[in-house]
Amino acid sequence: MRPPHGRCATTGLRSMSRPELTHDAFLGGRLRLWQPRQGYRAGVDPVLLAASIAAKAGDSVLDLGCGAGAAALCLGRRVPGLDLHGLELQPLYADLALKNAAANRITFTVHQGDVAEMPAALKERRFNHVITNPPYFDRETGSKAPDTTRETALGGASLPLWLAAAARRLEPKGYLTLICRAERLPELLAGLPAYLGSVELWPVLPRRGQPSQLVLLRARHSGRAAFRLHAGLLMHDGESHTADVESYTAQISGVLRDAAPLPFPEI
Repeated sequence: MRPPHGRCATTGLRSMSRPELTHDAFLGGRLRLWQPRQGYRAGVDPVLLAASIAAKAGDSVLDLGCGAGAAALCLGRRVPGLDLHGLELQPLYADLALKNAAANRITFTVHQGDVAEMPAALKERRFNHVITNPPYFDRETGSKAPDTTRETALGGASLPLWLAAAARRLEPKGYLTLICRAERLPELLAGLPAYLGSVELWPVLPRRGQPSQLVLLRARHSGRAAFRLHAGLLMHDGESHTADVESYTAQISGVLRDAAPLPFPEI
């Protein structure tokens, strides 16, 4: 029997003989997610990604590499009425995404499969928004993670392949939005398909005076606007960590605790 608010095109919800799980609060407790205690775990990054999406009720959204559903479900909690889909390679995480959608009463269609060879149900669709938190590291140069699920999450398909797959799922004038490590920015910009334009780059700064470690990037199918490099998004107040207390800026605290939107800056 299908869970009432999570469904899957290619796999059913499997039994819970799985690694130890934690049940973690996001958006100030408005969303709770099951995820493995060991292995890849969602943190701040998918929450920032979800908050940056200018979606409205009725829009279709695809989360590539959705993991346990953090980005898609954060977005679904903030914006009701979306047609949410996710693609996840690893069965464990695809099943958790379904479980999390059902537990949070958010409709979310999860497809289990590979970005490089998408399920037929996704190949037939185009979306208003494609969002993704792609593999962060080039596994040809980095050392492997001891946990196999974390290793796959950190460095699966190549970044250019990932970008091409995401772009093919966009409606004309649809938006691709992603968050990625700043060190991969040259590869990221070089790998964007030529028909994605109106590119906007928003560096994420840990603290004032510190270099960016993450970037948010948005591009539009058939977009024609000039490239935009926005001023950095500041995560923490102060120039250094001086006490064991939370130091998020008011803007970031609103995103993480109150499900506030994080719109790309207007120029």
